[in-house]
Amino acid sequence: MIKVNDNFTLLSPSYLFSDIAKKVSDYRREHPDADIIRMGIGDVTRPVCPAAVEALRRAASDESHADTFHGYGPEQGYEFLRKAIAVHDYLERGIDISPDEIFISDGAKSDTGNIGDILSPDCRVAVTDPVYPVYVDTNVMAGRAGTPLPDGRWSRLEYLPCTAENGFCPPLPVTDPDVIYLCFPNNPTGTALTRAQLRPWVEYALSHNALLLFDAAYEAYVSEPDIPRSIYEIPGAEKCAIEFRSFSKTAGFTGLRCGYTIVPRALNGTDSKGHTVSLHHLWLRRQSTKFNGASYVIQRAAEALYTPEGRRQVRETIAYYMENARMLREGLASIGLQAFGGINSPYIWVRTPGGLSSWEFFEQLLHKCNVVGTPGSGFGPSGEGYLRLTAFSTHEATAAAIARLGQL
Repeated sequence: MIKVNDNFTLLSPSYLFSDIAKKVSDYRREHPDADIIRMGIGDVTRPVCPAAVEALRRAASDESHADTFHGYGPEQGYEFLRKAIAVHDYLERGIDISPDEIFISDGAKSDTGNIGDILSPDCRVAVTDPVYPVYVDTNVMAGRAGTPLPDGRWSRLEYLPCTAENGFCPPLPVTDPDVIYLCFPNNPTGTALTRAQLRPWVEYALSHNALLLFDAAYEAYVSEPDIPRSIYEIPGAEKCAIEFRSFSKTAGFTGLRCGYTIVPRALNGTDSKGHTVSLHHLWLRRQSTKFNGASYVIQRAAEALYTPEGRRQVRETIAYYMENARMLREGLASIGLQAFGGINSPYIWVRTPGGLSSWEFFEQLLHKCNVVGTPGSGFGPSGEGYLRLTAFSTHEATAAAIARLGQL
């Protein structure tokens, strides 16, 4: 018999969003005429912006001519895209990130999951709670999480609660972890940290030789001036943090697949012999071995997002979704449901009514309202008693969902 990685056998049989998809599929099979409004998985509904589509066409044409054909590209990404990112996402905001510190990928999900390849299996890990499941599950796969506990936690992970009681601002760790996952604006709670709230995390990481893995996939949704859009807005972060970003929710690239990761050259670790090692070098070596790079065509489309037309079109898309978020916040409040988020992010974190569990509320919404959300308990123990809704529907579907909720 083939020996397997035992860590995989410790995981729940399926991924959270696969469970939800199955429940919805089963319901649709029994109710084929049901008009289901999907606000669970964070997929988008607005089409890819015209500037990116036109760039796709031009790049596809390039591939049809011998003199402009592109085969294997650089694993780190084409320089034309890395330069555009460095200028428009960082230098224009006073952040000194160079193109060679940027790694283009097929999305933030892949990179947040794969980054553990360059970290020791012995690293102690801390996660905010509730948390994007990929952070936890990939550490289970790598053997860092320990064993599952009856309350849904893992024995070797430190959980940092983000609750209404602490304003969704997690406490600093107490177990001296080596790696800390942060996601702000946050998935799933939709809340964000100010510069003053984020600064202690950088100071903690520097003083404890810890690594911050900062997921900034929703930075484009920030609307308030005191909310940082990058961890590198905090002095010293280039020595303790890796940042992940995505074009999926920003520009509708959920199907095209493109994102990027920043690994500063100033960021170092130590090997088992105590030698200093560049994390930038290790990630480049990992990517060169395991990844052939995002396609030329997709990277040209991403580059077009930084043109004047592309930037305007992206702002329009984000404004559309944030109008949905406003409708959800105000609509939920009008029917007596307490909700958080939706100001600097496209997620709304709804407290379940009447003492219902997360899954009970999910079932009520599906069966009585034909609205799909995501049970908060799927994001961790502190998510129990909540449900996540996304603002990625159409205006019409968002209004219809609020009306249906009001009839519960």
